[in-house]
Amino acid sequence: MPASELARAGQWADWVEPDFPFFSSVIDAGRAGAGFPARNLTPRGLVLRIGRNHWVGFDTDLLRVAAIWRGKGVTPKALAPGSYHQPDKKTPGGQNALSEPDGRVWLANGIYPGWQTGERPTFDDPREPAPSPEEVGRGPLSEQQGRFKAIRQVRRGVVLEYTAGGADVQEHISASERNDQWMLVRHFRVGPSSRPLWLMLGARAADVRVRVTPQTFTLDTHTGSSDGTAVSAWTVRVPSHGGTLDFSVEFTNASTSSADTSPGIPSNAPAARWREEILTRVTRSTAKGAYVLDDIPLPLANLWRRQVRPSDIQFLKDGTGVCVTLDGDVWFVRGVHEPLGIARWRRFASGLHEPLSLAIRDEEVYVFDRNGIWRLTDTNRDGEADLHEMFSNAFTQTADNREFPSTLRLAPGGEFVIAKGGQEATTIGRHNGSVLRISADGRQATVLGYGLRQPQISVNIRTGLVISSDQQGHYIPSTPLHIVRDRQFYGFLSDKLPRERYPAPIADPLTWIPHATNASAMSQVWLFDARMGPLNDGLVHIGYNQPELFRVLLNNRASKPQAAVVSVTRAFDFPPLNGSVNPVDGQLYLAGFQIVGWGTTASRMAGLGRVRYTSAVSTLPSEVVAMDTGVLVRFDAALDATKAVNPDNYSVTSWKYKRTYQYGSPQFKADGTPGIDKLAPSQAYLSKDGRSVFVGVPDMKPVMQMRVGWSLATSKGAAFENSAYFTPYELPAFDPVAAGFGEITVDLLPRTAAATAAAPVSVREGRRVAQLYGCIACHSMESTTVAMLGPTLKGVYGTERTYAKGSLRVRADDAYLRESLLEPAAKIVTGYERGESGMPSYAGVLSQAQLDSVILFLKSLR
Repeated sequence: MPASELARAGQWADWVEPDFPFFSSVIDAGRAGAGFPARNLTPRGLVLRIGRNHWVGFDTDLLRVAAIWRGKGVTPKALAPGSYHQPDKKTPGGQNALSEPDGRVWLANGIYPGWQTGERPTFDDPREPAPSPEEVGRGPLSEQQGRFKAIRQVRRGVVLEYTAGGADVQEHISASERNDQWMLVRHFRVGPSSRPLWLMLGARAADVRVRVTPQTFTLDTHTGSSDGTAVSAWTVRVPSHGGTLDFSVEFTNASTSSADTSPGIPSNAPAARWREEILTRVTRSTAKGAYVLDDIPLPLANLWRRQVRPSDIQFLKDGTGVCVTLDGDVWFVRGVHEPLGIARWRRFASGLHEPLSLAIRDEEVYVFDRNGIWRLTDTNRDGEADLHEMFSNAFTQTADNREFPSTLRLAPGGEFVIAKGGQEATTIGRHNGSVLRISADGRQATVLGYGLRQPQISVNIRTGLVISSDQQGHYIPSTPLHIVRDRQFYGFLSDKLPRERYPAPIADPLTWIPHATNASAMSQVWLFDARMGPLNDGLVHIGYNQPELFRVLLNNRASKPQAAVVSVTRAFDFPPLNGSVNPVDGQLYLAGFQIVGWGTTASRMAGLGRVRYTSAVSTLPSEVVAMDTGVLVRFDAALDATKAVNPDNYSVTSWKYKRTYQYGSPQFKADGTPGIDKLAPSQAYLSKDGRSVFVGVPDMKPVMQMRVGWSLATSKGAAFENSAYFTPYELPAFDPVAAGFGEITVDLLPRTAAATAAAPVSVREGRRVAQLYGCIACHSMESTTVAMLGPTLKGVYGTERTYAKGSLRVRADDAYLRESLLEPAAKIVTGYERGESGMPSYAGVLSQAQLDSVILFLKSLR
């Protein structure tokens, strides 16, 4: 059953699980009421379940208890809990709809450190301000002030481990309750400290009593101001000491203590929660072709009724897959590469903050979430992580719903590289929309590039090269692939900033990709140590909107790097996000999920798939380069010579975009008018080895976007079509001898199409022609709500179309389809005036038989 049906049927249990001691969330406690701080936002929060009804929100940046409340967890406004039972519930951008304590808050702290040194405590935030001074997501305290180290699970609850003023601190929180009377106790163990420490307990409700044990510790209240507002908090003064100090702080609504409050930090390991393995059977594709997609069903039928929405999969050396999910879980999946085809799933960890990726270093699992980069460890070897170590939070994180923890990848020397979402609708943070290098010890973060809208990265583990995609939107005219380095600026600005006032020159991408071809770019994967045939050691790019895998063909023939992209497979029925190569079978595994309405044509809510090389002949190009006299295309297979040298089997078009503050860009001809330029091939040549063609194109010029399409056959007679997209900044000279073509002179005389034997009119011929001329670059062949340059073609035949801004209507019959191909500006569908006006006319380009075939093909898209 699809995940959406399971959710509708009430299959999933609550997002907050009753038997797990914590989860992660933004916590906006600024509306706790009179007597509590009005400014109390925690972008990086751990929410601890204490007893039956109490919750503690702990700020891992400021090492403070942000709030304690009695009731439920938090309001389900964040992406993961909000969409858990409502898969179409998207989160708005900005910080105006954030998760709040769901209950009565009875203790809270403002935006100041929870532990301090000095003569007296202060109510100031000592961290460096963000570009927006009011932004509280400023990252962690300095290491001298304190550092969050870990959350460790124990038999009853968790132990928080951090430093304060150089002293090691362990904290365990417990609670007891009888009838309406309750008591909550914070237990502390503080290592040696050469100076006194202040513990900021916070402002409490009037009916809550507080005491410290032993009573030799000083319990007091301090007042001050924060951002001009009067604040007060209960505090505990911890004296300087040479050994280890244990103490506890008791909060209760009872008139007298009713439980043992002697300090204690438990160390007993927790019992395993998820002992059961869930088995699913791998379905091997029976499709023909060099690259097919096998399906690995997710462990949806699990005992905990837990939703499984995977966002990434990486592998241990033995072929064990490690999957992370949006809902904060980590699953191990074993056996996917074995002949039996049985995937054995076991849950490994939970409690993470909307993670979207992970990495493996030295067989250890690292997960990137909104709180930072965690290292997950199974200390008692029961198959489950009981220690979440904060490996790195050396960068900032705001509470903005769109500052996603997009990608984490391993880099040479044990370093990591991360990418962070850049859309900001409330404030300007320091690291939104940045790609950062994280030092091997996790203590330092260095910005490699900024000004990215929603970056998704790959890292070449051999060279350290960082490549990032980005997503079309405001300031981003189409889909780019970038090399990220040297702290360059990549063009995106928040709408909170002055319009089109760029802080630095904008770095050019390796290539642009038409938005209609890849409307939502995801990450890239280097296929090192793979068994993927011609794709080995190369780069592939993941498309999410119309799920697709692209080959990325890098070239350094000119003074600046360039690239071309070409489709490998569109066989996905789920939207892929991230993936990696399994070191045992050498195949590519991809995982992903969707939030309904967030731009994908995929039918399934989530999935895990294996792109498997079948050893069949690959018809993919291995190189596509624009040159001074045409386009060089090298293939993995030998070609049919007759088809290869027929220039009518190639289509070349070009256009440019305009970068503005507006969302995306239309396509423009070289003269600045809307549309695309058709470049008529003058001749085509086949190399001596029969695997490369050179398509002569008169009047080649650098341009923002170029497409070359082909309809060819292998030397064995297998027909194939495809298109490549690239950005030729420079046009190197074509040397036919060096390129393997021998002594030829490229004919650049303009030509008219030669009369060719017409193929029979058929749906297949129509599909071939549509592919050859790049129709899919502007029109979806599937049902979709994603904005494209032209309307979807699926189900178009027989529908009523409106045009002239909705004032006129027409039936999409054969005559309408023919007119749309020959005179595309005659009746522009309402809502597509901007994009469809740029569609070229195919009058004189397509033969009568080709037109008839395309119309048949369009009619078949039911």
